[in-house]
Amino acid sequence: MASEAGKITKAYFEKYILPKTGARRNEVIVPPKSGVDVGVIRIAPGRVMAVTTDPFAIHPSLGWHKAAWFAFHIIASDLCTSGLPPEYLSVDLNLPVSIKDGEISEMWDTVHEECSKYGVSVVTGHTARYDGTDYPMVGGATMMGTGSEDEYITSAMSRPGDAVIITKTVAIEAAAMLTALFPQYVEKELGTGDFRKLDSIFYRMTTVDESLEAGKFGLRSRGITSMHDATEGGVLGALYEIADASGNGILVEKDKLPLSPEVSRISELFGMNPYRSISEGTLLMTAVPEKAEAFVKRLKSRGIESSIVGYMKEGSFGRKIEESGILKDIEPPGYDDYWKAINYGVSRRLK
Repeated sequence: MASEAGKITKAYFEKYILPKTGARRNEVIVPPKSGVDVGVIRIAPGRVMAVTTDPFAIHPSLGWHKAAWFAFHIIASDLCTSGLPPEYLSVDLNLPVSIKDGEISEMWDTVHEECSKYGVSVVTGHTARYDGTDYPMVGGATMMGTGSEDEYITSAMSRPGDAVIITKTVAIEAAAMLTALFPQYVEKELGTGDFRKLDSIFYRMTTVDESLEAGKFGLRSRGITSMHDATEGGVLGALYEIADASGNGILVEKDKLPLSPEVSRISELFGMNPYRSISEGTLLMTAVPEKAEAFVKRLKSRGIESSIVGYMKEGSFGRKIEESGILKDIEPPGYDDYWKAINYGVSRRLK
């Protein structure tokens, strides 16, 4: 039977990949771990470097500017969950032979613009055209940021009692990408009003700005104790991962999980569970409980909506979501419903 698209399962990763990560070095203080977005290396006494790697995914149907903007922000969003600002970028581009020089230039101009905006320097890379490569996975990228050893966080650092905060709406990426890939169908079925709202959320598919605000607000005991962006597996997958990575329990209320009306409607249109669909742009954070409200207000003042949706618990509590007064287990990330929605659109040749 063919394997499913998307990330490998947590069980496969922990059985076949995680035990085989090469030599152990003392300066690696955060090694690979399921649900943790970055690795952390001690580079000098009291100084660390956070590192993350992702595919450099380019969707030409979005237009070269949007495609490159999104490729940059996917990796920058992961790096910034460390609480450290992004500083260095390495990019490997294995491009199809069909791409034209002008298209490469337009794509790279956007990467340069975003790097300049956030103070990121491209330090090395590789660029070539090859037979057999195809969109969207046309390479990979690694981003790095440095800071003091007491200034970084990971998703493993949440603590029992911490408030759980979620930004924006669930399923941002799934909704934005479905709208971009099948615009005529979405506008016809949902109407021009909803189409315009969904089209406008494209540039919200980033968690860089709210992560940087967290760093300014204060990390660890000073405010934000962990961050994790809700990518494959959606918000419920991210909630499970932040509890699993830290060894804690978690309790959230489903009614408090932010779901915008237009995202709800496009989810219904494609038969997609928005809580289990990819959501780059939605940031999950835990915070010192007495400082959570102040941080929510800070984000609001900067135009970023967020909600307190629950609290971390002791590990023995488990990972739970309350729905209509009933506690249910939050399952580990599995097959992302976004891929089902994509298959729905492609198989029906929607436009």
